[in-house]
Amino acid sequence: MFKRIQVLKSLGNESCFLWGPRQVGKTTFLKESFPHSKYFDLMDAKTFQAMSIHPALMAEEILAAPDAQKRPIIVDEIQKIPLLLDEVQRLIVNHQITFILCGSSARKLKRGGANLLGGRALRYELFPLVSQEIPNFDLVRALNHGLIPRHYLSDRPFDLLQAYVGEYLKEEIMAEALTRNVAAFGRFLEKAAFSNGEMVVLKNIASDCGVDAKTIKAYFEIMEDTLLGRFVPSFQKKPKRKTIGSPRFYFFDLGLANFLLKRRDIQTESELFGRAFEHFIYQEITAHQHYSRLGYEVNYWRTTSGYEVDFVLGDAEILIEVKGVPQVQPRHLKGIKAFCEEYKTRQNMIVSLDSAPRLVENILILPWKEFLRRLWGGEIFKRG
Repeated sequence: MFKRIQVLKSLGNESCFLWGPRQVGKTTFLKESFPHSKYFDLMDAKTFQAMSIHPALMAEEILAAPDAQKRPIIVDEIQKIPLLLDEVQRLIVNHQITFILCGSSARKLKRGGANLLGGRALRYELFPLVSQEIPNFDLVRALNHGLIPRHYLSDRPFDLLQAYVGEYLKEEIMAEALTRNVAAFGRFLEKAAFSNGEMVVLKNIASDCGVDAKTIKAYFEIMEDTLLGRFVPSFQKKPKRKTIGSPRFYFFDLGLANFLLKRRDIQTESELFGRAFEHFIYQEITAHQHYSRLGYEVNYWRTTSGYEVDFVLGDAEILIEVKGVPQVQPRHLKGIKAFCEEYKTRQNMIVSLDSAPRLVENILILPWKEFLRRLWGGEIFKRG
């Protein structure tokens, strides 16, 4: 139904990891992209049990296949049996087999000292849907439902999100023993939601949760490793003004943030719209940064006196401020203008609900649809 922008065509003879949060469509994507590949699903109880007892079984099955070297072998939920990575490396080195290793969390592999193939595998990610993948994209629906495929399509997204959080706690946290106190982690998720898109102050969240800041830091690391969210660092290049160094944190999907914040019925020009709109633009930028393989940095900038720019891309090459207003006013330009007094930029823009592009004091004001067209069309960040 959705044609994903992520492609693995450049894979060639290289193996890769494909990481992504639960339910973003990794399995569907791989089965559609490689319909004839041999597929091992470690979520299947029978397969999991057999491979856990006898990891070499996978290699035996692969080597018995007459066309094993012609197309990649897919192993889904690889983090569930880390020992399989030794078999994978042996098959890559000795038999030139290509693998796509799919999973929702690398934490168990990294923390357990698992074999991550010593640089023999590329890294890809699959994100929730982006606007360009959705026919007749509906912004208000996206802001309310989120962009996990099932949730975007559903008429009952909050029921699905409730199940999603429960499944996440059960499968990612309990099953993989990522923390001993699952109940405390569940409470932390709700408190952390209030920091979504905001600067993270560990001691404040620790106070709300009744634990120490060290524990909260560990919980955020779990969320990063299980791809539930990521930090946006503060831009700190030789500032003249005193800036705030704390990072911001965004959940991987705005629908999940809505659920944890009990935020419903987001409509344009409402109080809730601006925060959700900014989160949506962040999701688009993050996916583009990865899918385009450009790898530019995404930071934010805020001074102690209150000047702020939502997203600083690259080495201060592009500034993006997000305003969920029908018409950008002069007061909305202050953050970008303050930044430009300190640094040289290539392009400055505000993404808004304006009806047509405008240029005001060297700041390009773009309607959100036009911004997304230019972003995905390669007109904002270009190779070379």
